[in-house]
Amino acid sequence: MTRLLLTVAALCLLAANALAAGSYTVSVTQIVEHPALDAMRQGVADRLRDRGAEVVFNVHIAQGNMGTNIQIVNQIKGEKPDLVLAIATPGAQAAAQKIQDIPILFTGVTDPVSAGLVKDLQNSGGGNVTGMSDFSPMDQHVALILEIAPSAKTIGVIYNAGEPNSVVLVDKLTEEAAKAGLVVQGATIANSSGVFQAVRSLVGRADVIYIPTDNTAVSALESAVKVCTQTRLPLIAADVDSVDRGAIAAVAVDYYKMGLQTGDMAYRILVEGVAPGDMPVEFLEDLNLHVNTKAAAAMGVTLPEATITRAAKVVE
Repeated sequence: MTRLLLTVAALCLLAANALAAGSYTVSVTQIVEHPALDAMRQGVADRLRDRGAEVVFNVHIAQGNMGTNIQIVNQIKGEKPDLVLAIATPGAQAAAQKIQDIPILFTGVTDPVSAGLVKDLQNSGGGNVTGMSDFSPMDQHVALILEIAPSAKTIGVIYNAGEPNSVVLVDKLTEEAAKAGLVVQGATIANSSGVFQAVRSLVGRADVIYIPTDNTAVSALESAVKVCTQTRLPLIAADVDSVDRGAIAAVAVDYYKMGLQTGDMAYRILVEGVAPGDMPVEFLEDLNLHVNTKAAAAMGVTLPEATITRAAKVVE
């Protein structure tokens, strides 16, 4: 009888939590589809579901097109959602510029201050925008590059100069590389179809290729993998999902976990009624090293045993 009463009480508590959470609509703007961004979106959905919030997601993907990115924001305004979830910098910027009367929650934004989304990381300016940053630990990335390619002198980096977050990252990479005596050689792209040729242009001019958390470059990572495999040129990435797709290694946040934490922020806004302007920008401090031994062998690299041993995940 006691067990039955406890079970009934537990069910009542779950029902009460679901009722308190309520039903909401979240409109999502995402600049491209690739595993890291998709993982963040899934993490948000899973966390809200697990916390008892009934949420309908209207998902919009711009497929890397900036014009479509603007059109999506205009469509979202007409949807009148309870929350706008902006995944990556371009969508967040477009949403923040055009929407002031709906809470906006960004995630996967490298530098929200320079992107004009918040006044500072404490979000002291108030307003309707807050979120999570995934700023890459560039000093650790340079250290990883030297660990895997110790004789490297020049880092070739592929990025879209039209993405403000990518420019910030390349500047930081250049700064950290200089401290280690390395030179950075950039190759810019305008869209994902330019990745193959951009990598080809660095063959013979770079000792290792680095792909930052640039949405355009990551969406066409397989093109970079193809060139690097053909030319035996090591490829290092800035997001761990790219390691599954053929990069040799990456040390970065787990984007699904970032999505879960972003989901907690969404819950506070939707259910608890916290204003975005009262919420500072958050970070995910837990970094993971992933390595791909098969990719390393294909690109002529023998991974140090110590690197493999400390990796959270080894793709073979």
